Amino acid sequence: MPHHAETRTLPYTAQQMYDLVADVERYPDFLPWNSAARIRSRKPLPDGTEGAEIIEADLVISFKVFRERFGSRVTLYPAEKRIDTEYLDGPFRYLRSGWTFADLPAGGCKVDFFVDFEFRSAILGRVIGVVFTEAMHRIVRAFEERARKLYS
Repeated sequence: MPHHAETRTLPYTAQQMYDLVADVERYPDFLPWNSAARIRSRKPLPDGTEGAEIIEADLVISFKVFRERFGSRVTLYPAEKRIDTEYLDGPFRYLRSGWTFADLPAGGCKVDFFVDFEFRSAILGRVIGVVFTEAMHRIVRAFEERARKLYS
C-alpha cells in the first residue's frame, strides 16, 4: 500500500498552483508516464458549494511495458484551494490523493500533496513499488517545472 506525502514552498501564488493542478486535461503535456487524459464529465458539487465542481476523468499511465487507463473523481474546492481525488475504475484496489495550497505572508505558497493507493495486480505493484518514491518525487517536480514555465 504505497503512501507518499510532501510539502513544498514555491514562489507562486496558491491560486496559480491550484489552477495548474486543477487543469487535468493538460497533464499529458508535462506529467511523466501520463500519455492521455479525457474528461468524462464536469458538474457543480451537489451541495451547492460556491464554485466547487466534480470532474470525472480518465488518465492513461504508460510505464515500461504497462499501459493502464484509470478513472478518477476530482473534486475542486476553489475557495479552499483544495483538490481531492478518489478512484473510480481501473488497475487499482483504491487510490486517494489530495492537494492543498496556501499563500504565505512573505509571498509564494505552501503546497501539501499526498497519495495513497494499491494496485489490483501484485506484479504491477511490485514493479511500481521498486521505484515508487522516486516516481512521486518526479511527479511533484513535474508540477513545479510546469509552474516555472507558466508563471516565471
